Amino acid sequence: MAIRHVKAFIFMLITVIGIPGNLYVILKFVLIRLMEKKLLPANQIFMVLALANLFIVFSRVIPQSLHAVGLQNLMDDASCKVFGYTYRVSRAMSICTTSLLSCHQCILIAPSPSTRIWKYLKQKVTQNIFIILVSILVMNLILYRTSFMYANARKNFTSPYTLHLVYCDTDFQTYVSYIANGIVFASRDFLFVAVMTLASFYIVYVLLRHARTVKGIIRSSDKIQTKSIEYKASRAVILLVMCYVVFLGLDNAMWIYTLTLSDVTTDMNDARIVLACAYSALSPIVTIVTNPKLQRRSHFCDAKSYSASILN
Repeated sequence: MAIRHVKAFIFMLITVIGIPGNLYVILKFVLIRLMEKKLLPANQIFMVLALANLFIVFSRVIPQSLHAVGLQNLMDDASCKVFGYTYRVSRAMSICTTSLLSCHQCILIAPSPSTRIWKYLKQKVTQNIFIILVSILVMNLILYRTSFMYANARKNFTSPYTLHLVYCDTDFQTYVSYIANGIVFASRDFLFVAVMTLASFYIVYVLLRHARTVKGIIRSSDKIQTKSIEYKASRAVILLVMCYVVFLGLDNAMWIYTLTLSDVTTDMNDARIVLACAYSALSPIVTIVTNPKLQRRSHFCDAKSYSASILN
């Protein structure tokens, strides 16, 4: 009984942090886009990341919360297929956009007198970020269409290769499909984690070199206190990547371990889901704290105050 209460508390905590946080990021960027008529490529990625995290909370964390407080049998086969598909696509978009964000920042802070390929990437990636995001979405929508095949409502009798996810079962039916599914998607996750980690190492290297250069040139205390926009943006990316590597790395390590088991317990699945979804709650917090655009008052409020001062 105590374990159920702990589960309920953890999933509720992720919900009450993840939903308002991600909604704030999305709505704030939408407002900036409407008022300024443009949105920086990095902020477009942040907005898509927040949207993916929001869908993760709705499709996986909320059902887990309801189940943890004792609500049973809330989903049928159709609901399980829709929620399972939504979660898998949203999770894939989360890891892909985080990886894209780190690569994009890596390209942006590359030294100006760099090779031709860096200059080409800076121009093309920045100009086509929306097309890249749409392409990633389409790819994941197609890749995870198999989720409709395996997800069903919980049954009394299941095969040894079934993952129990609160109201739903994911039944792979055969050992080959069970192992193949795990290896393919775990390898995909590790690939994206490796890419974002390498990009983050390069960002740290460039920032350290830049800091040494600036320290050798600028001596005035007032200028030293000011930090560049690139530094702040890079710090946000590095923090996000660190969070993702920790949580998703542990999640995938547990997933690989479950591949060696013939029967995976519900508690182990719940622990994996906590690790996989914790990033959805922490990501908007990191984004809000490190993004100056999200900390400013809206232009609408500024315009309203200005109009009121004129009338008075």
